[in-house]
This record gives sequence, structure tokens and C-alpha cells, in this order.
Amino acid sequence: MSEDLDARAADAQTSDRARSLLDIGARIFAEKGYEATSMRDISSAAGVSKALLYHHFASKEDIYARISFSATEKLYSFVEERIPAEGSAAEKVRAFMVAATTFFSDHRSAWIAASNAFWSDPDRHRLETRIARRRQFERRLRDLIREGVENGEFNAVDPAMAGRLILSGINWMHRWYDPEKGLTAEEIVNQYADILLGGLHKR
Repeated sequence: MSEDLDARAADAQTSDRARSLLDIGARIFAEKGYEATSMRDISSAAGVSKALLYHHFASKEDIYARISFSATEKLYSFVEERIPAEGSAAEKVRAFMVAATTFFSDHRSAWIAASNAFWSDPDRHRLETRIARRRQFERRLRDLIREGVENGEFNAVDPAMAGRLILSGINWMHRWYDPEKGLTAEEIVNQYADILLGGLHKR
């Protein structure tokens, strides 16, 4: 609860201008990578002076960390809201997968920024909050898989291992997925779900 209050308080203190700068920063980080991006790059892309950028943010690390922190907070609530309360475990796992991928598709730059340097946040409290959120996110998926195992819907798989397999498939999409070509991200993940939930072995 205190983590949620901290996040809401931080968000309330972020001005519209600062949020706009964070959006631009996410795009530049996604395009150039963290190491190759400078404060000058972000200020130039935003059409503002470096002095104004430093008025809102202490450093490049601060910008990057805020982007990553916000992305993880919004991802987890976005996915949770789309998991049905009723229905089969398979339906819930699929909903989890599709929701996570929809968020990736809608917030691709922030996702890439958050994924590329998860451990680089200079603010220890913020990093620990992100780690706690990630564990909660992974635990939620494991619980959905465990539900299917316990009610006989799934084979007796290890929920943690199955969860890691699912999240790895989604998390690495940013390395190769091109939204301008072929299937949408959601169509791809629905195919992932078909394979994982149906299995490759022909019965």
C-alpha cells in the first residue's frame, strides 16, 4: 500500500511539461540506447534548453529511472484490470499475456527503456519498489498457472518455470518485433498462447 501511495504522490508532483519530456526521453532512449543518449539529445528532441531539462530532472539517470518506474507501475495495473474474475485458467493466462503485449504495443519506447537497464536506477528505494512490483507481477502469472494445475485443467507443470517461459517470450519481443510488418503484437502473442496452452505434441 505504501508503495502505491509513493507512486501516486510522485505522479501528482510531475507536471504536464515533465511528463512530455519523459515521453520524449523514452523515445530517444529506445532509439539510441541508454549509454549513447545525452541530456543534449533529449533537450534537442524536445526543443527546450538543457537548463530547462535540468530544472525538471537531476540527471539522465533520473529521467531514465522515472520512465522505467512509471512503465512498470502502469503495466501491472493495466494487466490486472484485464484478467477476468471468472472463467478457465487458460482464459486468464491468455488474458494476462495479451494484456501485457497490448501494453508493450501501446508504450513500446517506455517498455524498451525499462527493459534495457532494469538495474540501473540510482535511487535505491525506487529500484526496490520496481523489483517488488516485478515479483508481484510474476507471482500473479504463476498463481494463474497453479490454478489450472490444481483444478486439473493443465498438466502438472512447474508454475514458476512455465511463468518464466511465458514472460521471456513477451519481454524479448522488443528485440525483433516490427510493428510495421506482419502480424500485430497481440496476434503474435495469441499464437504463443495457442502453442503453450495447446502444446506441440499431436494427440
